[in-house]
Amino acid sequence: MRRYFTLLAALALASVPAFAAKTSPAKKTSKAPKERTVVTHATAMIAGHRLAYTTTAGTLLLYNKAHHPIASVFYIAYTKDGAKAADRPITFAYNGGPGFASALVDIGGFGPRRLVWPAPGQIAAEQPPYRLEDNAYSILNATDLVFIDAVGTGYSRIVGAGKPKMFYGFNADASAFSQFIQRYIARFDRWNSPKFLLGESYGTTRNAVLAYDLVSKGVYLNGVIMCSTVLDFPTINFTAGNDLPFALYLPSYAAVAWYHHRIHPAPASLPAWVRQAEAYARGPYAQALFRGSSLSAARRSQVAARLSHFTGIPAAYWRKADLRMTLPVFMRRVLGPSGPMTGRYDGRFTIPELQPISPVPGYTNEGATTSAIWGVLTASFDHYLSHTLHYSSSRLYKQQSYTVFRLWNWTFRSPLNRLGSGVGNLQSRNVAPDLARAMANDPGMQVLFNNGYYDMATPFFATNYTIAHMGLTPKLMANIHRDYYPVGHMLYLNPKAMPMLQRNIDGFIAAASSSHAGA
Repeated sequence: MRRYFTLLAALALASVPAFAAKTSPAKKTSKAPKERTVVTHATAMIAGHRLAYTTTAGTLLLYNKAHHPIASVFYIAYTKDGAKAADRPITFAYNGGPGFASALVDIGGFGPRRLVWPAPGQIAAEQPPYRLEDNAYSILNATDLVFIDAVGTGYSRIVGAGKPKMFYGFNADASAFSQFIQRYIARFDRWNSPKFLLGESYGTTRNAVLAYDLVSKGVYLNGVIMCSTVLDFPTINFTAGNDLPFALYLPSYAAVAWYHHRIHPAPASLPAWVRQAEAYARGPYAQALFRGSSLSAARRSQVAARLSHFTGIPAAYWRKADLRMTLPVFMRRVLGPSGPMTGRYDGRFTIPELQPISPVPGYTNEGATTSAIWGVLTASFDHYLSHTLHYSSSRLYKQQSYTVFRLWNWTFRSPLNRLGSGVGNLQSRNVAPDLARAMANDPGMQVLFNNGYYDMATPFFATNYTIAHMGLTPKLMANIHRDYYPVGHMLYLNPKAMPMLQRNIDGFIAAASSSHAGA
């Protein structure tokens, strides 16, 4: 995985041997830092009116079962001034990776201050100086916000008796976030507030496992907000023998081809166009993939022609690809054999390849979307921390950590795996059953899925497929809500999408905070 993705085994500790107390001081567990907070006050124009708010940037310690510190977790909380805490919704938000801090979802899109992002092709805007402005579309208007950096990212780090295995995995990560949320709501007396989770990319994976963890501990949630979702990893991973991603990616391919004017004649409506691609993907295309090598030559040519119709890539190339075009190849071919590559996280962005005839695409750059926004985010957030929030540290703020990703334990066993049988101890890497269990145990919990048409990291059709296969009852399915936007993985990169994104999330929070929500 490259940067942004925009993509945690229960907390367990080895017993301390009896002779541990006799070890030399140099081998004793290092002393954990003290918790700290830095408080500032500000106002911002949000949703047409000036909103006064308090910002608390600080750390909370996490503990093991023996109450020894194991991690210091950094967070930034925004709370509306003058609001009654017990009645005010609170949303815990984070990015994904694994291994990425939450700055992107804070000043990137949902916090009270927002970066002015470069639009596709605006090369000059990718260079400093950068600009932060009041975020007219912040969801702080509807909910208090707590942005949390996962352990190993931002200023969050392992301390004391902590070990990487306690944090770097599906369930371990969720357990750490669960403890943080419980400590935060206890510290700031938010037990009776309507509670929400908001995750982007792998943060949606975390949402599913975390929701199950919290609900099992009696911390019920009013809602879970998914931004660019991946719950079932086989739906987005192109591997030999797995035809599912090819069908699930086709509507996203069609959307990106439409954006770059590769479809002739050009369809007038993007939503209608992708619906056509969805119908073909779930029907004739899926059937053709299922047939494999038994598909007749005539039928193969017919399918290749339709795939060319939806993507603008010549049918001959689709036949050469055996009707199965992986994402890196599509990104490289959709703008023609000599054209630039599109972005993975946002197909609107493009970047040239330095070695266009290389047989392996995509290894000569960091990716179109990443290259466009990484410098803006890194410099702006460090400046924001020190000059606006007045939070200083001798440590560097880690926007991303390859160490976390490298050490990540991808082993995950669904709580519903026991229903099946088979050979070997196969791991599903599908956390959707955790979300289904959480929804069944907390039947008033609402879930909102926000999807970008040009997102080719977590395609929207894969999300819809996952939802349809969660095994939810009709009553629980009524708690599922879906919205779509003309943008990629980071839904806030397109200013034109922001009013609708704010309106939908604000409305979702207001409805789910009602005592009659889901009734």
